[in-house]
Amino acid sequence: MDPRVFVRVSVGALGLRIPVASTDTRSGVEALPSPCLCEVRLKGFPVQTASVPLVTPSAGGPDLHSIAARFYLEEADLCKLSSPACFQSSQAYLELVIFTGKHGCHLGSSSSKQIGTFRLQVGPEWGEGKAVQLYNGWTSIGKSKAKGGGPGAELHVRIRIEPDPRYIFQFEDETASSPQIVQLQGNVRQPIFSCKFSRDRGCRSRFSKLDITANGWSISQNSDKDTERRERKGWLVMIHDLSGSAVAAASMVTPFVPSTGSDCVSRSNPGAWLILRPDSSGVDTWQPWGRLEAWREQGGKDYIGCRFQLVAEGGALAGVSNGIVVSEIRINAHKGGEFLIDTSKVTLSESPIPSPHSSGDFAFNFGLQLLGGFVMNCHVQGEGRSSKPTVQLAMRHITCVEDAAVFMALTAAVDLSIEACKPFSRKLKRGIRN
Repeated sequence: MDPRVFVRVSVGALGLRIPVASTDTRSGVEALPSPCLCEVRLKGFPVQTASVPLVTPSAGGPDLHSIAARFYLEEADLCKLSSPACFQSSQAYLELVIFTGKHGCHLGSSSSKQIGTFRLQVGPEWGEGKAVQLYNGWTSIGKSKAKGGGPGAELHVRIRIEPDPRYIFQFEDETASSPQIVQLQGNVRQPIFSCKFSRDRGCRSRFSKLDITANGWSISQNSDKDTERRERKGWLVMIHDLSGSAVAAASMVTPFVPSTGSDCVSRSNPGAWLILRPDSSGVDTWQPWGRLEAWREQGGKDYIGCRFQLVAEGGALAGVSNGIVVSEIRINAHKGGEFLIDTSKVTLSESPIPSPHSSGDFAFNFGLQLLGGFVMNCHVQGEGRSSKPTVQLAMRHITCVEDAAVFMALTAAVDLSIEACKPFSRKLKRGIRN
């Protein structure tokens, strides 16, 4: 499999140093809040924000391992950034703007005061496919307004670019239609997997060796139409390679049922899928790799909530309760959206917590080496729309075709969860309902 070019731009090791002379009351930065706020801007991408700690002689230096922002650029993005026609000015810049107060300029806060700006020009080295440290150290971001106009605030920052190639896949039809899955490389669409959706009890018998009921779960059996009005269960997706061998599966292990007094699946009682892969120790035996929970959130807009947890490798289902949540995402129920696993947005805890101070460079033996931020994403459509999911995988996590298969099973489960969380007063898509 040939990957597609992507570049990761990391901004980190932030610190703010204010010389004593610049803290005069007339400078407007006396008694600065700690930390201040940094907006990281790159044309064509959403503004990212991070806190900037004040660096004092007693506090030591900046955290050299922290990451404040990451941008992921594909080849088309690099071309746009290097094209003057796309911008009012002749050059594109990565820009860091430092503010006092709790909110930055783009949030419209009148209480914020700009301390200074650091700009780094986008150069040809961004597209050379090599790891390059673009900047590392202190830089002045403004002159003091105190008498004499000496040096003002100084910002410490480290900016690095690294190649981060990805594999891109697409389901050629709706998941319930059992489509082929192809890899996209330019104009080439190379078949890699096939996807088989089923509600047949016989297909699920191969998972009977897993002691699922011992952990409070149960492999769901077929339901008739009357039961389907009260619960949705028994859905199964098998992923096969080109030889026809099963290389991954997604099995609905907790039925999707409406909450009391409602016709929607609630967050307090979500449906769940088990993502499985073949066990190398035997023929036709399986090991759990992850668990996906899904529910429907009510409010001004309808969203589908998805929470994905990795399962301890080699621990069968006994280790599920001690798994690690690596993603919790909301997807618009009507428009669709993106499911994402990015380790820079979670911490090693029971629930994902955005952490701008985490480098995201950690690993653990849960069947997936979580290193360096982006792991995967998939894009799915909302209710009533024809969904042909696309999947992006970071190449560093894929050593063989089989490694990619579990992500295809996870994508299928996310896609089908949009339908499984549909209000029970509405009919399911043809091909899913009995």
